[in-house]
Amino acid sequence: MMLNELIHLLKEHQFNQPIDDVQSVSGGSINKAYYVRANDGEYFVKINKGIPSHFFRVEAKGLKEIESTRTIQVPHVHYYNEPTDEETGILILDWVEGSKTPYTDEKLGQNLAQMHKTGQISFGYEEDTFIGVLPQPNGWYDSWISYYRERRLYPQYQLALEQGRMTGKRKIQMEKLLDQLDRWIPEPARPSLLHGDLWGGNWVVGSGGTPYLIDPSILYGDHVFEISFTELFGGFSQTFYRAYEEIYPLPDYYEDVKPLYQLYYLLVHLNLFGEGYGGSIDRILSRYIS
Repeated sequence: MMLNELIHLLKEHQFNQPIDDVQSVSGGSINKAYYVRANDGEYFVKINKGIPSHFFRVEAKGLKEIESTRTIQVPHVHYYNEPTDEETGILILDWVEGSKTPYTDEKLGQNLAQMHKTGQISFGYEEDTFIGVLPQPNGWYDSWISYYRERRLYPQYQLALEQGRMTGKRKIQMEKLLDQLDRWIPEPARPSLLHGDLWGGNWVVGSGGTPYLIDPSILYGDHVFEISFTELFGGFSQTFYRAYEEIYPLPDYYEDVKPLYQLYYLLVHLNLFGEGYGGSIDRILSRYIS
C-alpha cells in the first residue's frame, strides 16, 4: 500500500489528526504495519485485506480485557473496524517504544503473574479467536481438561488430518493421548486470564523499560499452559521465571505436563509451516503413549 493510500484510509476511519510522518515497519508475517506520527501522538497501525470481519475486533477485545486488569501494560486501542470482503481491515494502537532496563524482565514476570491471578469462574472464552491466521474455536467449559481437549488439541488434530500431516503411528498415538488426557493433566484450581500466544516476539519494551504484551489471543485457562509455551521458543530470561514464581509458584508437576501443553503450539506450527515440527510432536507423543 502506498503511503498516501494509508493516509486516505486512516482519514476514512475517523483518524482526523494532521499526520506528520508515516513509515512502514516490521509487524509480523500476517499484517502490514506502520508507524504514524500525528499532531496528538504516535500510533501503530495494522492493516489487512481478506481477513474475517472479527479478526481485529477480537485482538482489540483481548487487549482491552488485559488492560482492564491493571496488572500489565498493553498498547491502548484507539480504533478497529470489522471489514466486509471488499474492505481493508484496520487496527490503530498506541506506538510503544523503549529500551530494556535491568528491571524489565523482573517486571514482566511479576506483572504476568499478577495477570494470571485474575480470572473468572469458567474455562475458555466467549467467542472464537485466532492463533496466527488459524481460527481458534472457543466456548465456556467447567473442565479445563475438556476445554483443552475439545477446543485446543482436537481442532489442530483434525486440521493436520485434513492436510495429510497426521497419519500412521502419529495419528494412533494422538488419538490415544486425546482419550487419556486426564491421566497426566490435573484440573487447575481456577481459570487464569491468559495471553494465549505468549512467545518472545509478543512482548515489547516501552518507555522506562516497561514491558508490554502485544498480539493476544486470550482465553481463561491453566496458567501452566502459558508458562509452558514461553519455554518452547525462548525469549524469556531466568530473571523472568524467578520473578513470576515469587508471585505465582508453578506446581510440582509442571515438568510432567509442560510437553503436553507445548504440544498444542507445535501442532499449530505443523499446520501453518509443515513437517519441520513433526519430529518434536512425535517425541512428545512417544513420551506419553508407548
